[in-house]
Amino acid sequence: MTDTPGGNELWTRDGAELAAGMRAKEFTAAEVAEAFLRRIDEVNPVVNALVDVRPDEILARAAELDRAVAAGGPLAALHGVPVATKINTAQRGYASSHGIPAWADAVAADDAACVAALRDAGATLLGRSNSPAFAVRWFTDNALHGRTLNPWSAGHTPGGSSGGAAAALASGMVPIAQGNDIGGSIRYPAYCCGAVGLRPTVGLVSAWEPAGDVEFDSPMSFQTMAVQGALAWTVGDLRTATRVMAGADLRDPVGVPAVPRFARSGPIRVTVVRDVGIAKPHPSVDAALDTAARLLSAAGHEVEEAAELPELAEAARLWSLLLFEELRTMLPEIEMFGDAGVKDSLASTFRVAAEIWGEQPTLATYIRGYARRGTLITRLQQYLGADRILLTPVSAEPPLEQDADLAGDDRMCEVVAAQWPLQAVPVLGFPAVAVPTGPAGGLPSGVQLIGGRFREERLLDAAAVIEAGTSRSRPVIAAAHG
Repeated sequence: MTDTPGGNELWTRDGAELAAGMRAKEFTAAEVAEAFLRRIDEVNPVVNALVDVRPDEILARAAELDRAVAAGGPLAALHGVPVATKINTAQRGYASSHGIPAWADAVAADDAACVAALRDAGATLLGRSNSPAFAVRWFTDNALHGRTLNPWSAGHTPGGSSGGAAAALASGMVPIAQGNDIGGSIRYPAYCCGAVGLRPTVGLVSAWEPAGDVEFDSPMSFQTMAVQGALAWTVGDLRTATRVMAGADLRDPVGVPAVPRFARSGPIRVTVVRDVGIAKPHPSVDAALDTAARLLSAAGHEVEEAAELPELAEAARLWSLLLFEELRTMLPEIEMFGDAGVKDSLASTFRVAAEIWGEQPTLATYIRGYARRGTLITRLQQYLGADRILLTPVSAEPPLEQDADLAGDDRMCEVVAAQWPLQAVPVLGFPAVAVPTGPAGGLPSGVQLIGGRFREERLLDAAAVIEAGTSRSRPVIAAAHG
């Protein structure tokens, strides 16, 4: 592979460096696309993070972007930057397969709003990232595209459901990837692969997608807990991608009519929440929290330990009521089209949820759950105010072993308990970012930062402090081709 000026191969550069280099005419969008396609050819056969990569289309897009440079007009924020999109999100001309063989030909006629925003910002859409079937596992494997490996360790999950996105970032196939999150599907893969991932406030990034052949009536939890967002290798790229994707869109039933912009100024108050009584954090998780707290304190922010914050525990438990009671309505479709992994995982998760809410929660329990959700949102929003953020684990455990959710109900109980920080946030609808703190025991480690609604900029500022104070590296991956 040929080195670029400055001695760095193009695939090693972040999106900001790439966009700046193309603006300065140091290299072209075609050269960038070719470098990343070579990287994909080297490592994707090993990792299996991206599917449906179309070099001819990618190079044609790059040529179009290079003509824009030659014409001398203004260039968009992500001009020529390679970005991956997820197989459960509409991209025109590509299947929204969800990893399901029966949907392999479900080609989208138009882009989802978030994909259109990335395209309009000049991104080169480089490939589709893998996910579990129906995007409902913290592990990335499906009957259509197979298993995605964590580039750091084949025996550990790359996370899910945006596991292909995070594995592609860690292995240098793209600097930015689109994802979505209803129970940690952006934040957990970022944690497992050593990337950064932001789950934005509900409604900030439009979740609108074009209707397919069959109209899908999205359950309430999907409308009010699921979000579109981004993962990236750097906080700077994550900030840019989030700003690009954010936008007023009233086609989204919870979309905001205008995009709030909050000033980034002054120190923040950081409350460390290690344990809410659900799962004791692993020593490496405690160490990551210590590292992040030390860095934020050294940067001038006020850091304190929380004696308790029971609202987070309540929110995590409500997730297994509100989401899973609505998932019951999808079980016939999952039974018809899902693979063995998703069926077995969901069955085990329902049994774990039954230990909290009973085998068949009543309608009254469900209604009271939504009522309680509103109370928790109000309480925590008041607690956070304008300048407080929470520093929590991403998970109480290091990245899980592959298929831990298929290892029996006892292990599933541990898995669900460990993921309480991932579950609490969607119920609240707040933004949260996962940021790495460096490796631990040969695997990535990191923390989660949670803020009040529309406080993404404050979270990203804090994440940048942590990023600047920790060492970063990519895993070494044996090339598939000599």
